[in-house]
Amino acid sequence: MTAASDGQPARRPDGQPGRRPDVTASARQATPARSARPARSARPARVLAAEPARVSTIASAVGRACAAIIACAVLAACASGGTAAGASPSLASGHSASPAGHKNDPASKPTSPSPTPTGPPSPSALPVDPGAGKLPQTMARPRITGPEFQAMICDLWLAVQTGKAGYALPAFFPVDAYKQVKAIWSPQYDWKYRLWLDFTLDVRAAHQLLGSDPASARFLRVVVPVSEEVWVSPGACYNSQGYWHVAGPRVVYQQNGQVRSFGIASLISWRGVWYVIHFGGIDRGAVGMVDAPSTGTGYPGPPGGC
Repeated sequence: MTAASDGQPARRPDGQPGRRPDVTASARQATPARSARPARSARPARVLAAEPARVSTIASAVGRACAAIIACAVLAACASGGTAAGASPSLASGHSASPAGHKNDPASKPTSPSPTPTGPPSPSALPVDPGAGKLPQTMARPRITGPEFQAMICDLWLAVQTGKAGYALPAFFPVDAYKQVKAIWSPQYDWKYRLWLDFTLDVRAAHQLLGSDPASARFLRVVVPVSEEVWVSPGACYNSQGYWHVAGPRVVYQQNGQVRSFGIASLISWRGVWYVIHFGGIDRGAVGMVDAPSTGTGYPGPPGGC
C-alpha cells in the first residue's frame, strides 16, 4: 500500500484488525510509488469485464465529461440513469398570436432567441440500492453481477477519476446500515469522522495515482476473489449484525497503453449487495492510501479483516 499525508487529525480506531502488516506511509506524491504483492498460488476469482460493444452507445448518451464512467461500461442502465441532462430547450416555433390591431406591426413579430452554447453534461452517480440501509439485514449472498454491483463499481471509478469522493457515496456502505451493524458508541459519528473521512482521503490518493491526465485512464474490469468471501457473524469486530466480507478485489484499468491496477481493501454486504467499507487500507492513520497499486492486474486478496 502507499499513503499520502493530508494533514487531518488522527481519529480513534474501532478495534478492527488490519490485514496487511507491510503498510508504509510517505508524503503525498503526484504519482504514488507502486508496490505489487508477491506471487501466490492461483485462486478462483470472478471477473467482471467491460462490455466494449456498449461503449460507443453509452458514450454518446453521457458525453465527454462522463467518459470515465463509460469506460467502466458495465451498466446497460448507464445510458438512461447515469446521465445529467444537457439538452437545450427547443426554440419557439414562431406561431404566436399577435395583439389585436397589430397584425402587421414589425415590433410585434416574434423573434427567435440566439441559442446558448452548452458544454458537455456533467457526470452523475448511479443509484446502488436506495433506502436499503434502513431495512433489516439479510444473509443473502451478494453477487458481482446485476445493476447494484455494476453501479457500485461505476460510481467508485468515477470518484477516482475525478478525485471527487462524493460521486461514490451510493457505493459506500450506508450510514443507516452501519448504525444497525456496529455495537459501539455512536456508529454514526464513527462512520462520518473515520470511515467516510478515510475514504475521501483514499479517493484523493487514488486520483493522484492516475497522474496529470486522469481522463486518459480507461476502466477494464474488477476482479473479486469469491472463494475468499466469508460471513462475519454478530459478535465479531464489535458487530451486532452479520455481513458478507471479501478483502482485496482489484480494479484493473489501462493508461498510456499499459494495464495497471489497485485494490479495494474491503467490501461488505447489506441485504445481498456489496459496498465499499475500506478503500485504501484498514489499519491506518490520517492519511490517504492506495491499496497495492501495480502494473498488470496484480493479486486479489489476501483474505482477512472484517
